[in-house]
This record gives sequence, C-alpha cells and structure tokens, in this order.
Amino acid sequence: MKKIYMFLFVCILALAGCTDDSNVDDQAAESGDPSMGGEDIGFSLQALPSSLDPHAANDGYSLYVMINIYETLVRMNEDLELEPGLAESYEQVDDTTWEFNLREDVTFHDGSPFNAEVVKANLDRVRDPEVGAPLEFLFTEIEEVEIVDDYTVNIHTARPFAALPAHLAHPGGNMISKEVIDRDYENMEDGGQPLTEVNADPVGTGFFKFEEIAEGDHITLTRNEDYWGEPASPASVTFKAVPEDGTRIAELSTGDADLIYPVNPSDVERIDETDGARAERHESASMSYMGFNVEKEPFDDPDVRRAIAMSIDKEAIINEMLEGIPAVAETPLNPTVNGHSDDLDPIEYDKEAAQELLDESGHGDGFTAEIVVSDRTTADIATYIQQELSDLGITLEINQMESGAYQEYTANGEHDLFMGSWGTVTLDADYGLYPMFHSDNHGAPGNRTRFANDEVDSLLDAARAETDEATRMQQYADAQQIIIDEAPLVPIYHSVLLAGINDDLEGYYQYPSSFPYLKNLE
Repeated sequence: MKKIYMFLFVCILALAGCTDDSNVDDQAAESGDPSMGGEDIGFSLQALPSSLDPHAANDGYSLYVMINIYETLVRMNEDLELEPGLAESYEQVDDTTWEFNLREDVTFHDGSPFNAEVVKANLDRVRDPEVGAPLEFLFTEIEEVEIVDDYTVNIHTARPFAALPAHLAHPGGNMISKEVIDRDYENMEDGGQPLTEVNADPVGTGFFKFEEIAEGDHITLTRNEDYWGEPASPASVTFKAVPEDGTRIAELSTGDADLIYPVNPSDVERIDETDGARAERHESASMSYMGFNVEKEPFDDPDVRRAIAMSIDKEAIINEMLEGIPAVAETPLNPTVNGHSDDLDPIEYDKEAAQELLDESGHGDGFTAEIVVSDRTTADIATYIQQELSDLGITLEINQMESGAYQEYTANGEHDLFMGSWGTVTLDADYGLYPMFHSDNHGAPGNRTRFANDEVDSLLDAARAETDEATRMQQYADAQQIIIDEAPLVPIYHSVLLAGINDDLEGYYQYPSSFPYLKNLE
C-alpha cells in the first residue's frame, strides 16, 4: 500500500515560500491592519476572466485571477512537488480510496467554515451533469466522496487513479463556499443558468478576496486579513484588461501598471531598456500549436494535415519571430511534464514531401481556409504560416478575435484552423493528453481539434488506471506517437513565460502552468 503523509510547512504557502524580511509592510500585514503597509498592485493582462467560478472556466486569464481567491486540497510548491494545501495530510488507503485530513482553522471570505461537507459539495458539483462544468473531465474517475467526520474525507475512485492528487491541485479543484454553491443550485431550481451565482460572488479561502468588478475593464482583489496562514504582502491587486501589447508596455513604463502579462518575445529588449522595468523569464509547461478542425474538409484527411505539418519551419518561426527564446516542440508534451518522451518520431520539415502528400490526397491544387488567432503573437505566426502554405497553393485567411470570442468560436467547432496553446497545469501527462485528445472532451474541455481515435482513447483510459509507473509512461508514449502520426495539430514551440515587472517589486513567481503567484510581491 502506497502511503503519503505530507504536512504543511510554516513558511511555505501555495507556490512560493514566505520571505524572512521583517519590514514595516510585513509587520502591518501580520497585525491585520490593511491601512498599514502593503502595495496596491496594478496588473495589466491581455484579457479579463471569462468566469470567476473555478468549475466553469479553464482559460488562462480566468485562472490567473482565481488562484488568488481560492485554494485546493493539494498544491504544488516552488520545487514542483505536490504537498497538502487545505488538507493537512493525505494518504492512499487502498487502490481506489484516498483519505484527506482537513485543516480545522480555515474559514471562507464570507465567514462560513471549511470542512468535509464543503469538500463533498464542491466535488459533487463539479461532477454534476446538471451543472455541466467544463472542468468535469478532471474528476470523472471519482465515484464517491465520503464524509468520515467533520474534517476527514475519503475519495473513492472507480478504478486506480494515480493522478488524483495532481488533479486536485488543479484550479478546477478550488474550494468554493458552500453557501454560494447552495445559492447557485437555488438559482437553477428557479430556472436560472448554472455556474452563474459563484461567478457573481466568488468566495474562497485564499489570501486575497474579491472586492469588485467593472465588466470589461478591471477586477480588484484585496488582502484577506483573516487568512489562516501568512497574509499576503500586497494590500490589493487590480487586474486590468489591456489587449494591446504596446499599451501594456506603455503602462509599465509610466507606472500605471506594476506587472504586465503576456510579453511578446520581440518586446523583451524594449522592456529591459525601459527605466524602472525589467522582463522576467520563467520556465513553462506549455505547448503552442496550430490546430485543425478534423471534422471539416479537407482537414478530415490525415495526409492533408501531415502535409501542412511538413510545411512549417518551426526553427525559422522561433528564430525570426520569437527572438530565439522558445524551444522547438516536436511532441505534444513539454519536457517539464512527467510523461514527455524523447523517443518519438516527429514529423520533419520537408516541403517537397508535403507537396507529394497533397497530390496523393487529391488536394494538390490547393484550397482556401480560415485560421483563427487571438493576439499579436499568434497573428504574427499565422502570417508566417500563411506565407509558407502559399507555396503549396493553400490560401489562409487570418481571423483575429478577442479572447472570449475566440474561446467560444473554437469550442463550438466553427473554425477551420486555429492557433492555440495548452499548459499542462498538473505537470502530469494525463492532463497534457486526456483533455486535449480524448474524444470525450471535444470543445471547451480542451479538444478543440475535435480529434477522435479509439486507440488513443483506450491508451489514455488505461494509463489513468495504471499503477505501474513504467507501464503508464509507455502508454502515454504510445498515445503520443499516434497523435503525432495523425497530426490533429502541429506542435510549434514550448514557450518561456515572459512578464514585465516594475523594478521596485520583488517576490514575483510564475510557475510552469503560467499562473502568476502574487502573494509575496513587495
């Protein structure tokens, strides 16, 4: 029996350790007086969240805000190791049962208690088909959540599921106040839409709490003075929607923003040369790609997809357009992810072979298709690909949308091609492959290519239940090779996370999933 006991450390919270400084701001935070110390941080993002309900949204901008409001039973530290969060400890009791012992000193921002009943309510809600949570795929292996006592929960899975702790550390496992969950169900009973009440009143246990939202403009969080652990250093964080790269940089240079994200690689030098600002680089777990809608002609033909994959010079894109910063992606998983393999056969760049494949498929004369993008970087890359494919007689029409419209358009399968990215938040292959390529997850959960392959489904299902790690890794390698060969998408690069930050600020951390950790900013 595999047993895991993990206890909270006094100076490790969420993803970064607390500082040892004993300055005025820290003393003020510890005193609980919000008027004494702490920065008011301005954070300019490309877009604001599509939702503040952890069960409703899986886009980066939503998660960037929500991870500051809510917390999970299990979390990942700066060493990228899983450790307890709202659970004081956990252990695997048998192949299909995990026991979680909960912290007893935690309250939600609305004053309600955190306990076993809350955990059950959250995990039942995210799996409730009536709710229709896009994050349900994370927890489909859970069969039952059993309340043992007020602060002990047993989670029973339908079969062995080694990735359960990693999935519980995903923001989809964030704990929401049961009082707000109950209001959401009441709203549904009255004929309202699910997943609305929590978005309107996001209540978690985190070190920041929701203060206000101005739709389309900004969201403000303030320090939770009653936080069960070390309070946050900043007094508040205001997330502002600034779609244009140049405008975000201008705000950083004038002091209107303390942080900006994302940063285009071509703008790194400009930021570093700006007085009072710097560009920070952090390792990622992401894979940026060009995806096909495999349900639309001619992209329902694997030969057409492979031909296009052969026509894209990834190294040229990285060197000529991205300042040589990212790494070439040959496989669906970033090297930081458990399950990445160097023993796979990628599709090589070969324009002549690409033309031969198109000729054999009956599309040698070319065709016209739409490619959807959501920002400057992906638009620039799409323009480069547009030029590359014109050599094969393929005409790409670039359609740039704002982030929310892009998410909806590609989730509904209205696109031909699209530029996308996927961050393997859990750093486990299950999350990097199951939502992206399993046929159960078409659309918003992650499979925007609408790829379906029975063998891949079987391998991903089997790997979820496999307890032997070597066998599990081989199943993921086999699935990846099929995905590469079938080419529902073209991996292009593994990004480096780039953020712009005020030189006066220290303590910024961004972990590989791309989520910014703001608790220790000062």
